Amino acid sequence: MSKTKSLSERLSRSELQLLQVLWKLKSASIREIQESLPTNRQVEYTTVQTLIYRLEKKGAIRRTKKIGNAHIFEPLVSPKSAVGTMVDDLLALFGGSAAPVMAHMAESGQITLEDLKALENAIKERARKEEES
Repeated sequence: MSKTKSLSERLSRSELQLLQVLWKLKSASIREIQESLPTNRQVEYTTVQTLIYRLEKKGAIRRTKKIGNAHIFEPLVSPKSAVGTMVDDLLALFGGSAAPVMAHMAESGQITLEDLKALENAIKERARKEEES
């Protein structure tokens, strides 16, 4: 990935799954992406093609070259950027507050003490950087 950018449009679950495959492969044709999907999630080539073209239109991926009849695609957004956009969209549903999401995660056991320590460290690091600015 030569340049990563932020994602301004929402990704569907299927689009995200294809993007995850492309992050792993770095660059690939539609056929290679389709064949790299988990066996329990195999979909038709034309479905993958439609989703890849949607990702391209959203600016999440781009065509880099053509080999024979196959276009080769690479991601333009990083996993961190895509996750950030999705989390921002989720928090917007709660008025921007992370508290209800964090409370649910704690109550349902979806967040561990290690996760909380990592979060605390990230907050401290951000505060340190803001102080330096």
